[in-house]
Amino acid sequence: MKKPIKNVPLVSIITPLYNAEKYIIATLKSVQAQTHTNWEQLVVNDCSTDNSLQLAEELAKKDTRIKVITLSRNSGAAQSRNKATELATGDYIAFLDADDLWHPEKLEKQLKLMQEHHAAVSYTSYTHINEEGNALGKRIKALPKLTYQKQHSNNYVGNLTGMYKAAEIGKIIAPNIRKRQDWAVWLEAIKKSNRPALGIQEDLAYYRIHESSMSSNKLNLVKYNFKFYKEYLGYSWIKSAFYLLRFFYEYFFVRTTWVEKTAS
Repeated sequence: MKKPIKNVPLVSIITPLYNAEKYIIATLKSVQAQTHTNWEQLVVNDCSTDNSLQLAEELAKKDTRIKVITLSRNSGAAQSRNKATELATGDYIAFLDADDLWHPEKLEKQLKLMQEHHAAVSYTSYTHINEEGNALGKRIKALPKLTYQKQHSNNYVGNLTGMYKAAEIGKIIAPNIRKRQDWAVWLEAIKKSNRPALGIQEDLAYYRIHESSMSSNKLNLVKYNFKFYKEYLGYSWIKSAFYLLRFFYEYFFVRTTWVEKTAS
């Protein structure tokens, strides 16, 4: 059982939880293993129907830094993250889904970078793992500097790697849109910080790929990205179509240079 440490930044870690009984313990333990120990983890149970809640609560009983909140009705990951954001008390806010993992030095290295360079937003490279936790031979590299304009053209921030300084730019609430809420959050964070996000090229997080998500619907990719520009950013139909074309150029011809194959 650990208490907050004075004069050391408190990081609020936000974890939406829905039917992740196979992974939640490993996820929570990857946070407990952090070399930066001054954190709180807000686990928002979105009406799970499996044993997820009980597992999270058992661990929370042994570590008061873990706080479990249960929603009264199933609301989705974005609303779960927003609820946790409202309750967060940390100087910094970071995100980790209930099936993903962090490297033990993730928080320490990000905080050091942000403090040394007076950055308000940062993120890291990360690797893909399968349902069993084995490497899939693919890593997503972080750009050293990510401007608002670059993030506007494509979402370069892996949500499980991002962190922003709430004490400086305030808390950011995800918009009420069905998809691309994390893109909106990081775009807004960079805008509010008025300077680029800084990226760490080291792989400090592990993104779990599920078989059910392996084949993405290309039509949905077009639809939701168009809606992001038109409904969230409020652009006209023509302007949204223009930025959608720019998005796909970035996605297929530029972003691929930041994806690397590794030994699985």
